[in-house]
Amino acid sequence: MDYIGRRLVHTPEGVRDIYGAEYACKQNIEKLFNDKLHSFGYQDIQTPTFEFFDVFSREVGTTPSKDLYKFFDKEGNTLVLRPDFTPSIARCAAKYFMDETIPLRFCYSGNNFINTGDLQGKLKETTQMGAELIGDASPEADAEMIAMLVEALLNSGLKEFQVSIGQIEFFKGLCGHTGLSEDTELELREFISNRNDFGAQELLISKGVPKKSMEALLSVSSLFGGYDILDRALQYADNERSLKAIERLKQIYELLKLYNVDKYISFDLAMVSKYNYYTGVIFKAYTYQMGNEIAKGGRYDRLLEHFGKSAPATGFVVIIDDLVTTLTRQKICPKPDNKNLLLVYSDDTAEALCEAKKYRDDGFNTVLMKMEKGKDDYVEFADRNNFSRILFI
Repeated sequence: MDYIGRRLVHTPEGVRDIYGAEYACKQNIEKLFNDKLHSFGYQDIQTPTFEFFDVFSREVGTTPSKDLYKFFDKEGNTLVLRPDFTPSIARCAAKYFMDETIPLRFCYSGNNFINTGDLQGKLKETTQMGAELIGDASPEADAEMIAMLVEALLNSGLKEFQVSIGQIEFFKGLCGHTGLSEDTELELREFISNRNDFGAQELLISKGVPKKSMEALLSVSSLFGGYDILDRALQYADNERSLKAIERLKQIYELLKLYNVDKYISFDLAMVSKYNYYTGVIFKAYTYQMGNEIAKGGRYDRLLEHFGKSAPATGFVVIIDDLVTTLTRQKICPKPDNKNLLLVYSDDTAEALCEAKKYRDDGFNTVLMKMEKGKDDYVEFADRNNFSRILFI
């Protein structure tokens, strides 16, 4: 095989082929996850794979321009491959539901693209699923979103995980009370999110921040754990904005107890997202054997204004590829229960076809295969290809 041939059988860096049992597992997880979103009444929506550059511009507060796949159409417009679903859903809602005043519930599935050289094992193309609740500013909406995520993860097969909840308004309230500039706040946010207390302290000293205010700002990185940390946070909430943020978290927690998902909930007030469009409650889901979050979300009450519609909103996204990897590593990847491998010993083709049709009519995906003499690896074949049952004629 020549060089061109060898090159063409491989994929570019950051993307990969998915096939066989892994792909069957992925499809099954997507179905199970989506079933739960539909059970809450969310309706499917599809947006384009590429959009105008301005949909994901810096003003929107999404992915940095350097991490976007950019190209031009025939008219010279700058287009980008979708790096993040939320701005696309916001644009779509503003276009088609501008005058709607009753809350909208959308769910979606598709691939996203991030053009980064700092992969660290991550893919540049990932499959994501998520949900958005538009037009509801209440704590009940935040609780519904978090509870739905917990139930969807459970329905997909995950057993041990935590959804960590933060509140960007608590941090912003402290920054506003101290009088930090927007640039200083963004720089401090980077230190806090990385729990770099030394960097944060040096920054605040260089800006001449008073000792008491500095203590409150530095406390953020230590405020993580169970419900009790909310009471600890009140000791540092020296302004109305931060006080309201903690009260909001307490209201949401009481609602999550009614959903009976509170055992999956923890809090982290140092959670400050790189996405600047988040305005209130933010959350991430973690599990063992996965270093990064497998799902993330939060409230973005001003994002739709960029597209001309004033409406509060909240949502989340799960990275399906990471969820598949997690379930596979934990050896609990769910298999479909309706996929049959029907092996035929006899030469009676009519009987075999009739039997296969019966299974298919009953809702079973059935492969009909005539057994060859001397072959004995059908069980391994069935396992590799995610068959749930082996049947014989």
